[in-house]
Amino acid sequence: MKAMLFAAGLGTRLKPFTENHPKALAPVNGKPLLQRNIEYLKSFGINEIVVNVFHFADQIIDFLNQNDNFGITIHISDERPEVLETGGGLVNAKHFFDEDFLVMNVDILTDLNTTEFITAHQENNALVTLAVSDRNSSRKLFFDETNALKGWKNLNSDEEIKCIETLDHCKELAFSGIHLINPKVFEMISETGKFSIMKVYMELMKTETILGFDHSGGILIDVGRPSSVLEAEKIFK
Repeated sequence: MKAMLFAAGLGTRLKPFTENHPKALAPVNGKPLLQRNIEYLKSFGINEIVVNVFHFADQIIDFLNQNDNFGITIHISDERPEVLETGGGLVNAKHFFDEDFLVMNVDILTDLNTTEFITAHQENNALVTLAVSDRNSSRKLFFDETNALKGWKNLNSDEEIKCIETLDHCKELAFSGIHLINPKVFEMISETGKFSIMKVYMELMKTETILGFDHSGGILIDVGRPSSVLEAEKIFK
C-alpha cells in the first residue's frame, strides 16, 4: 500500500518555528515529524510515500535528498504557487494512486495499528475509512451503530452537517487526521483548486460507505503547537 503525508500546510500554530521552516521539520526530541512518520509507516511495510509540499518546500525536498529518502520511494507533489488544502492536495496527487492508499497529516504522532486499520477498511469494502477516537475536540464526527459516518458538528458554533434526521443516537468521535481511501473517490469529486476533503466526505456520506475506525485509548498527539511538542517529547523518545 502507498501512503500520502500532508506536509504542505503553513503551520501557523507552530510559530515562531514555521516562520523559517516547514512544520514537517519541527523536531520532537531532535527528530523531525516528517522522519518520525516515514519511519512509522515503514514499520507497517509501507515503502512508497507521496509528500505534498508548499511552505518552505525546498527545505523538505533537501531533507529527503540528504537522507536518501530513508531507503524507500518518495514522490513529491508540489503545490506551489498555491497551497491546495486537503481536498485539492489529494486531487493534485491522484495520479500516484491506483489502489487503496493511506493518508495522514505530517503533524500527527500516533501508535495506531495501521495493519488493523487497513484490514477493517478492506474487509468492509469502504470508500473511505477515518481513524477516530474519543477525545476532546471542538469538531466531532458522528457514526451510527454500523460505524457509518452520518454527520459533523462544530461544538463551539453548533454548526452541523448531517444526512439523517437527528444525530442524538450516534457515537460522537474526533477525527485523528488519518484516512484510508479507495481511489474511486476521485471519480466522485467535482471540486477543483483549493478545498477541504472533509466537505467532500459530508456529501459522499449520503450515498457511499464512509466508516469510522475507533482507536480510542491509543496515543494520538496533534503536534500543532509548541506546547504539544513538549507533550510529544514525553512519549516519543
